[in-house]
Amino acid sequence: MAEDHYSLSAKVFHSIREDILNGKYQANEELKEKNIGDDLGVSRTPVREALRQLELEGLVHIIPNKGAFVEGVTLQDIKDIYEIRTLLEGLCARWAAERITQEQLEELEEIVFLSDFHYSKENWDQILELDNRFHEMVYEACASKELTRVLRDYHHYLQRIRRITLEEKARAHASINEHRAIAEALKARDARTAEECARLHIRNTISNMDKVGWENLMK
Repeated sequence: MAEDHYSLSAKVFHSIREDILNGKYQANEELKEKNIGDDLGVSRTPVREALRQLELEGLVHIIPNKGAFVEGVTLQDIKDIYEIRTLLEGLCARWAAERITQEQLEELEEIVFLSDFHYSKENWDQILELDNRFHEMVYEACASKELTRVLRDYHHYLQRIRRITLEEKARAHASINEHRAIAEALKARDARTAEECARLHIRNTISNMDKVGWENLMK
């Protein structure tokens, strides 16, 4: 029973978090336990527990005797996350170059190949999915549970903005080529180059957002 309870709480947590990150709930909007519970078909208890966990993540602010309100992800949060990712993605790629398996290398090469194919067809949903798979594979290859956990969270927080940027043809093409360079460095077991390519990938993303306008991406 206890396991089922925690599983239910986790499902409610992920559902609310997804709705916040996708923009269903806006900043400062009140999250009413009863309404959410009715929508998800659960009691208030797992909703209350999920809101407390979301507060620990900084996505929700609970005011005693008033309720829970959306903090969301601000423009400054997004900028900070990208700057932090510049360092952490580089570290991840460096470790991956030292620890990646042959099977993982082959998976990365297939992802790049498929990305080229779907780019030629302008299949943007598939490109986003493949982008997710590429980064997830590098995270797995670094073989660091803690670093992977942090990068997965950051990647998830940026899902909405990443979708917008990857629908821009020039950026999508450049991103695929940057992934190819990372994969080649990993295949060569060149930790230094892998780190440099991964950092450049994030810096180029930041530069692209500077051109587009960060405020436009948050709309």
